[in-house]
Amino acid sequence: MAASVQFQGVSVTYGPQTALRDIHLDIAANQIFAIIGPANSGKTTLLKCINRTIDFVPSARVRGQVLVGGEDVNRMRNPYALRRRVGMVFPLPVGLPLTVFDNVAYAPRRAGMRDRDELETLVEKCLRQAMLWDEVKDRLNTLGTKLSGGQQQRLTLARALSHRPEILCLDEFSIAIDPVTTMKIEDVLLELKRELTIVLVTNLVQQAHRLADHTAFLNKAQLVEVGETEKMFEHPNNPLTYAYVTGGFG
Repeated sequence: MAASVQFQGVSVTYGPQTALRDIHLDIAANQIFAIIGPANSGKTTLLKCINRTIDFVPSARVRGQVLVGGEDVNRMRNPYALRRRVGMVFPLPVGLPLTVFDNVAYAPRRAGMRDRDELETLVEKCLRQAMLWDEVKDRLNTLGTKLSGGQQQRLTLARALSHRPEILCLDEFSIAIDPVTTMKIEDVLLELKRELTIVLVTNLVQQAHRLADHTAFLNKAQLVEVGETEKMFEHPNNPLTYAYVTGGFG
């Protein structure tokens, strides 16, 4: 079941550096929500606040509230349970030193799934959703790290889906893969939004235009504009947004 996300007055600092300043944002369930903006505008920081991987940065200080499905993530006693609800795919593939099968089965096993038939069904489903099954179905016992870069990125996506998350966060997922594979994954994302909420950070503004229902534009730690994607690209309210989506800077 998909979940909504709300940012209510969220500010993040890393020591003296401000990464996000007073962000107010509503992300509805079952949509693809894109976050665009130049480098160092706070996009990745915003994602990390959703599943509290921001906690791993010793210098980070977070103020305000982030709500997942109406619950304040900073009041959740078990951040690991939160991270099962919020899957994350990073820019470069991070494969576990395990077989393809065990990469995808790792999280379900940690959550208590032991039935082999149930695991096999889930692994196949996740690999199919990641557009990888046909390429690896005869190599499930091969080390995941032996796959190509594009295949490893899709394996990372399958592993994130194995949690059966309510929200899937993607941080520049296509940076290390070829355009054909990127288009395949984009098709997958359009299908997946029926089941979950997708928050997509991308430097490729046309990718946001193709995929997103709504888009937020960040610049210099601030939310400049947010709205329906088509309007953001065709008739934005802020001249800075227009300059960015038309390639004026970035």
